[in-house]
Amino acid sequence: MTNATPTLFAVGDNCLDVYLTKGFVTVGGNALNVAAQWQRNGADARYFGAVGADQEAALMLDVISSAGLNAGDVEVLPGDTAVTLLADDAGERRFLLESLGAGENYVPDQQRYDDLLSADWVHLGTHSSDVLVRRLVLDRVPFSLDVSTRPFAISLADVPLVFASGPDDASVAVEPLIDGLKEAGARKVVVTCGKRGSFYDDGVSRFSAGSVPVSVVDTCGAGDSFIAAFITALTFNGFSEAEALNHAAWRASETCTHLGGFPQEIQPVPGWLLEKYDTVIRAAQRV
Repeated sequence: MTNATPTLFAVGDNCLDVYLTKGFVTVGGNALNVAAQWQRNGADARYFGAVGADQEAALMLDVISSAGLNAGDVEVLPGDTAVTLLADDAGERRFLLESLGAGENYVPDQQRYDDLLSADWVHLGTHSSDVLVRRLVLDRVPFSLDVSTRPFAISLADVPLVFASGPDDASVAVEPLIDGLKEAGARKVVVTCGKRGSFYDDGVSRFSAGSVPVSVVDTCGAGDSFIAAFITALTFNGFSEAEALNHAAWRASETCTHLGGFPQEIQPVPGWLLEKYDTVIRAAQRV
């Protein structure tokens, strides 16, 4: 299939990633990162997700708009905007809080869902709602699902394309994970394994590609860039399976050269946010 300007939707998670040790905050989330990458690379992309009615939402929506996406596509729902608090311990990230907030188990309202029915492709981010997955399968919408954080948490029956994270140790076989995802119902499977590279099973044959070495600034969002690039390359731009994997690896490596899952203005952690989560931060510091 070739489509110069496919209509692409990403649905699901967004998040404020708050790097307490380093003193800055970035906007991300698998679904939002994928939409932003599609948009910056020339696709007609939209992002559906949810935020709370809080100060975090204002920051989130401003960055979404700056990425060229329509902030009006984002629903304001009860609860807080999703936040992840991170500390850096000798180069290792430590998660102090992971709150899905108002976007937990998000399902678009009827008007937004109707828009999905005419999409050329829909991508669902991590922690997606099983209800939404089943509806898309029933309505025969072409879509993909990221299960990197929870490979078998929801039904994968008849899901067209599943993305998962696999072992980066070459001595650990990746085939059992691929086979398990297919046995769970996924029609096609992509497994990314960091520096080891990536694997794609189209239901008949398997393909693989290496990673692209790069001076890493931040790995956050690299997998999301891979997803965005792989989908467009294989489904709309006429790339072969191997070419699509290699192209996606190159895009992922590019994302590792800057902070955040997509290019954005890096902002200092607001004082009001530190005050809001003061109890959580203090408790973590005592551990």
